Amino acid sequence: MSDFESMKELTIDYALRATWQAVTRMYNEEAKQNGLTMAIGFTLLSIDPKEGTPSTALGPKMGMEATSLSRILKSIEQKGFIQRKPNPDDGRGVLIHLTALGLEKRKGVKEVVLQFNDVVKAHVNEQDLAGFNNTTQVINKLIQEKKIFNKTTTN
Repeated sequence: MSDFESMKELTIDYALRATWQAVTRMYNEEAKQNGLTMAIGFTLLSIDPKEGTPSTALGPKMGMEATSLSRILKSIEQKGFIQRKPNPDDGRGVLIHLTALGLEKRKGVKEVVLQFNDVVKAHVNEQDLAGFNNTTQVINKLIQEKKIFNKTTTN
């Protein structure tokens, strides 16, 4: 057995990466049928459908770099999914609002995400799902607190 083969059987990292890549492929295949990408769908879901969302808040909310977000916003603005409006609370700021077409696309994306959740929940018992959610929360907390590669902390 190669080192890589043994790694995939032993590491949490491999399980997370392989699963996320499979989920990404699945969402992109579904999104493609509607002229979208997973990134566009995630962006549409991240925009408040009633109030709009400040452009400066979208990047941090999505965990995305400004340049990547800027490209996506430009693309979905050209497709007619969003429009930019001045932020009445901040004269220098811009609010991103969904258009009627954007709201329609967002609704479809939300249905896809909810279907994924429903199917997974139908195949995973509540205790296992709770354990999965707890595990991901612990991993995120360890990363946020820089406890993974901090040489002075062991737990």
